[in-house]
Amino acid sequence: MLKLCVAACLVVAGVSIPTDPTVTQVPDYFQTSYGPFAGVTKAGGAPFLAQTNPIYSQPTYVANTPLVTTLPISGEPHDGNIFDWMGTLTPYQPSPDGFGVDEYPLPPGANITQIHMVHRHGSRYPTSNSAISGWAKKIIQYRSNGTVFSGELDFLNDWNYQLGQAELTARGRQELFDSGILHWFNYGKLYDSASKIIARTTTMVRMLQSAENFLNGFFGPNWTDNATLQVIIESTGFNNSLAGNDMCPNAKNTSGSDAVDEWTALYLQKATNRFRNEISGSLNWTVDDTYNAQSMCPYETVALGYSPFCALFSWEEWQGFQYVNDLNLYGNYGMGSPVGRAIGLGFVEELIARLQGQIPNPPEDSIGFNKSLDDSAATFPLNQTIYFDFSHDNEMFSMLTALGLTQFGEYLSPTKPSADRSLIGSHIVPFSATFVFEIIKAPGPVRENRSKHCGESVYENTSEETTYIHLVINQRTVPLGQSISACRQRDDGWCEISAFIQAQKENIVKANYEESCFGNWSIPAYGEIRDGAIPKNATS
Repeated sequence: MLKLCVAACLVVAGVSIPTDPTVTQVPDYFQTSYGPFAGVTKAGGAPFLAQTNPIYSQPTYVANTPLVTTLPISGEPHDGNIFDWMGTLTPYQPSPDGFGVDEYPLPPGANITQIHMVHRHGSRYPTSNSAISGWAKKIIQYRSNGTVFSGELDFLNDWNYQLGQAELTARGRQELFDSGILHWFNYGKLYDSASKIIARTTTMVRMLQSAENFLNGFFGPNWTDNATLQVIIESTGFNNSLAGNDMCPNAKNTSGSDAVDEWTALYLQKATNRFRNEISGSLNWTVDDTYNAQSMCPYETVALGYSPFCALFSWEEWQGFQYVNDLNLYGNYGMGSPVGRAIGLGFVEELIARLQGQIPNPPEDSIGFNKSLDDSAATFPLNQTIYFDFSHDNEMFSMLTALGLTQFGEYLSPTKPSADRSLIGSHIVPFSATFVFEIIKAPGPVRENRSKHCGESVYENTSEETTYIHLVINQRTVPLGQSISACRQRDDGWCEISAFIQAQKENIVKANYEESCFGNWSIPAYGEIRDGAIPKNATS
């Protein structure tokens, strides 16, 4: 028992400890920091499952699911779930189908020596620029003026808007905490307990919450003993590689929204007509109203656990919703955008610098990062074995564009979705998405076609140490050779680090950063841009 003595001291086990008389003491029964009665503890060894797993299989990451996501949906196949088709509003799931390459364990003698992770924030409430809250006010206003809903829209007669704004929901906090635990199991052994790492996030509330919940899951509640969180200003005009759109004045000069509008008018035409027949009053229900109603489903589900809006739409209409998100990513942040590469360029420049162990030094007309922060070892360390960065869905997709991953850059028609397209937003940047770049050192060159040499050594007949990079998106391998020819068409999707670095140096030039972000050019029509950058000399 602690008791306050007259001379402004604490008596603990008979020993007087001087205290600051100006500081109010927390009673012992409210004290939660470790004290003299905490008991004896000892930390166990750090896991390294990504390396010790005898078969290549990322641990299953399925968060405890209190959400109601099994509603009966018209036309839904037996093995389908609409919550796999909510684009960037999809609650986290490992990529269900992979990215077209087999998964392989580490060969004997090979070691993961470093990881670079970019993590999206978790499930959140709508942002301040979302149309959702305004639409809700509109519905309530028309209802007060006599509009009555019937049929499947009957619930709107009593419905109220309950969503917050921009911060993480409980589900979002859980996603990041669970992700921290998952990646501790995979890579905990890489952490050097003798030094603290610097992790990076931005000043947005949901970004801070995401980083803190992840680090709590990875290190535990005393994570500040292991990591220092660098919080970079996220606002228009500030240089921030984790929010590259804010430092690119032309970031909004894209035409992806034209394709989005064209497709939305097509896929929601039937639903719009269906709902108009269930409304009496002065409300003129439009396609935009239908889209906002559909968007309420994922937002309410991750916030409240259930949404009556989900069952309003058919399986086909949910597939259409997914494609809206895909068109947005492709046309505004991907290979169909004149600034797609530029927005993600800063991260690529930083990744190459870290891989080479040097301060970033791109051409003067291609600096896509905060030079003040990245010129200092105190804020841009080069000796970490683990790097954690936290960013947003659109910016992360632009990072893939800047990396030259053309497998996600096929042209998307605004009127006819391709069933076998590679760009499926819910597979790439759902809530809490992760991009992990593993650096692997092998005692010799690993065979490109492992499947053809089953039962034989996975190594070529030479003992020259070889370093590879392995990209894992949402727990599944991305075959780098599918986009980067120098990486070659390997069974395992890896790429020799020297070939990868050289390819990225070329991609820095392809971004045409200065002209893309600061040039005076006319906005190209949707479909004119196919390589993620404004063409050279496009400035008028």
